[in-house]
Amino acid sequence: MNFKITKQWTKKFLLMIISVMLMGFCVSLLVLTDMGTDPCSAMNYGVSAKIGMSFGTYQLLLNIVLLVFVFIFDRSLIGTGTIGNMVLVGYTADFFSKNVWNGLFHIPASLPLGTRIGILIPALIVFVTAAACYMNSGCGMAPYDAVPFIINAKLEHALNKQNLFKFVRFIFDFCAMLIGIITKGEAGLITALMVISLGPAVACVGELFKKRGFLS
Repeated sequence: MNFKITKQWTKKFLLMIISVMLMGFCVSLLVLTDMGTDPCSAMNYGVSAKIGMSFGTYQLLLNIVLLVFVFIFDRSLIGTGTIGNMVLVGYTADFFSKNVWNGLFHIPASLPLGTRIGILIPALIVFVTAAACYMNSGCGMAPYDAVPFIINAKLEHALNKQNLFKFVRFIFDFCAMLIGIITKGEAGLITALMVISLGPAVACVGELFKKRGFLS
């Protein structure tokens, strides 16, 4: 295996690192809105609180478990982006929530509706944009994102059908949201909307960036 650190690889790697850190930053902002986060984070916030573990640590441990599944069934989905997402999203969210929003600015747990909406809109835009950049960087996927691809491939082969991914991803995210609701995690209206629209939104932004040469 001849691996070379080229200018193009460095560009994509830096794009991936910045993207996953921005995703963690936006997750911490979405928590402030009390309207829900993405399905994976909503689930992990709930479970981690139940077992007394930090969000970042639990998210890392869960992704390690899922990584074993990905390694067995399709290791081509693993790359530097896999590790970057596993580590940086959760711990970046923890850093901003605990050290910046609570520790430095002492932002109260309950904010006025206008303030929450003012935080929500830009946080959602940046989160979707960052997710599109990370998923299209070519550096690999987070285990949570890779598992639906693997399930979809197996299902399409077994049923001899195509174009099932949107359905598989919807069910996967819906189950994560349900766990978030049951465990009283950061699940809310935004979580439900993301279950329906996050995949298509990320794909749309990714295609737009590719056409403009931003991700090439």
